[in-house]
Amino acid sequence: MANLKEIRSRISSVSSTMQITGAMKMVSAAKLKKAQDAIIAMKPYAYKLKQLLEHLSSALGDENCYNPRSKEIKRVLLVPITSNRGLCGAFNANVIKKVLELTQNQYKNQEVQFYSLGKKGNDVLKKFDKTFKNNNEVFDKLSYSGAAALAEELMELYTSGTYDQIVLVYNSFKNAATQILTEEIFLPIQPIANAKASATDYLYEPSKKEIVEELIPRSLKTQLFKALRDSVAAEHGARMTAMHKATDNAQDLKNELILTYNKARQATITGEIIEIVGGSEALA
Repeated sequence: MANLKEIRSRISSVSSTMQITGAMKMVSAAKLKKAQDAIIAMKPYAYKLKQLLEHLSSALGDENCYNPRSKEIKRVLLVPITSNRGLCGAFNANVIKKVLELTQNQYKNQEVQFYSLGKKGNDVLKKFDKTFKNNNEVFDKLSYSGAAALAEELMELYTSGTYDQIVLVYNSFKNAATQILTEEIFLPIQPIANAKASATDYLYEPSKKEIVEELIPRSLKTQLFKALRDSVAAEHGARMTAMHKATDNAQDLKNELILTYNKARQATITGEIIEIVGGSEALA
């Protein structure tokens, strides 16, 4: 059995860890509230805009340069959205695992490259020699302007023919304890499920050209910004949950150590009493 000094040292160490994880849980909870309010307010607008985008895209047909090209998909850009910090459970690992799974299965016959958003994803994926680019700064101060610049870069990569498909892989926020791993085709714009049944005769004001040049890029920027906000809210939820579990585990370990310490202390006291009694009987 470990001596009392070692056990006291371990109890002190676990107590310090518990204080840190408890503080991190509280910080994540505060950040989660703000991020949760932001994504909940944005989602209805983003979903409605995406629905409008799909209808417009189908109606514009070949006049929309963001529609699927007729040629076979040969080059795919996967955009994993992870975090810059760890200690958030399986949040980052799930995204990385999904990206590798897509590479080995769904896109095994295509040339695949990665555009990592977030340090943790890039740290792992850069080892596979498929990294096109990485951007860790987008999360330093997340804003619409930063997301818009990133979306413009992705749109240019598609319209120039560099890639035939661009796919976002990220954790979507459901609640503090649940994140939904999401695979979303960013470009090309996917046609609606039943184009004929949903066919609508649109009157275009301004012209179709202006809609393609203004409305559709703005919609794509909003979709990317929504995905980034979704990931940030999911990250704070995952970290809060992970720190809550870590704090509970530390408390359980501390209780076990205290029990072990008390047993060891009692055994030491009992041994000393036996020695005293034995010595007294020897003298008698």
